[in-house]
Amino acid sequence: METKLYKPPQEVRGMTSLNKEAFTQTITVPALRVPNGVLNKVVKSLKKATIQRPGVPRVVQDEEGSSDFRLVLLDPHRIFSSSSFSEGEAEALRSFSVVQELRHYELQLTYHNLKSDEVLEAVLPPGQDVPSGFSRVGHIAHFNLRDHQLPYKNLIGQVIIDKNPGVTCVVNKTNMIDTTYRYFKMEVMAGEENMVAKIKENGVTYEFDFSRVYWNSRLSTEHQRVVQLVKRGDTVFDVFAGVGPFAVPAARSGANVLANDLNPESHKWLQHNCKLNKVEKKVRTFNLDGRAFIQGPVKQELPVLLKGKAKVHIVMNLPALALDFLDAFRGLLPQELSCDENLPTVHCYSFSKEDNPDTDVVKRASCSLGFPLKDKCSVHFVRNVAPNKDMLCVSFTIPKEVLFSGDQEKTDPSEEPAPKRQKCEEATDST
Repeated sequence: METKLYKPPQEVRGMTSLNKEAFTQTITVPALRVPNGVLNKVVKSLKKATIQRPGVPRVVQDEEGSSDFRLVLLDPHRIFSSSSFSEGEAEALRSFSVVQELRHYELQLTYHNLKSDEVLEAVLPPGQDVPSGFSRVGHIAHFNLRDHQLPYKNLIGQVIIDKNPGVTCVVNKTNMIDTTYRYFKMEVMAGEENMVAKIKENGVTYEFDFSRVYWNSRLSTEHQRVVQLVKRGDTVFDVFAGVGPFAVPAARSGANVLANDLNPESHKWLQHNCKLNKVEKKVRTFNLDGRAFIQGPVKQELPVLLKGKAKVHIVMNLPALALDFLDAFRGLLPQELSCDENLPTVHCYSFSKEDNPDTDVVKRASCSLGFPLKDKCSVHFVRNVAPNKDMLCVSFTIPKEVLFSGDQEKTDPSEEPAPKRQKCEEATDST
């Protein structure tokens, strides 16, 4: 907020427990005395010149007590004198016989008239950045506060609830993502301790315990992009399904879905969301490790699917680790089933901090597969998750040289014989 209009009282600086009354201040703004008969027309003509503040009326009672007039409050940064009106505004005032003489109106601004960033900027020490961005998940606002903001976390939470209708719980991530089940641990900064969120994304309703599963509202466009690639009758294997943002809409579009997640809580809500959206008959759910899912249900279903004409999609949305699971496709099926058509398409997500992220993810995917993917795949930029850190999706058809093998016995990648390790290195070099 411009300092000419509102200067925060000094006593609010450093406040950690919210005192709303402390923000009250009286300021002087310009006003125009307008007859009631033309009031609505004048306000409409001056819509760019009137004051625009939360909860502040643009029209107030005439200070002289006349019932025939009202005062129209103007923006002091736009209107300084009677000559500040634009040519069109001045012409409108003349046509309505309104005298362009400005008056001074004493306006009381309170906490309720301020925006959240204005309140927080007034409270936090000078020079410290204001926590302006948060993720909204249903009724929950999710912050990643920095260390210097933590002393003010309860105040920040209360301000966000006050200024954002529908938000009734504000949480802060307390550490990095859980390494096993991939959800953030968090603490409640303000509001109710109800972590079960209900949201709608791309026309699909989801419910889940936000404190026990992974959910990112910023991925809604990516969920939609991939699901639109799936046609009725196709089969989708969702290796890291979470609560169902790929699986449920794919089933709604007519695909047959096998969805898996290692986190028991995610698996529970995945099943719940399938029922909630009436697609439980189209989705088979599993609570397995991703590698076990690929070498179990995926391996079992593929032989029949490869003989059909419907496409097979394999979604692997675990960007921190998914590329490491690609080696599970090596020799997944016996050589006698080998075919050239209808091979599965993989959509695998990854993070990259490299200067050339596309090249980086293709290189790493090739290494894990043991097969060069250069010129045999596409890379889609999803989003920038942090400075110099991108999220990308590499999509490719699993090469038959990878999928089919006479050796059906799988081994731990760290125990692979020298020829396979050499192939990984060759794949890396070729990309």
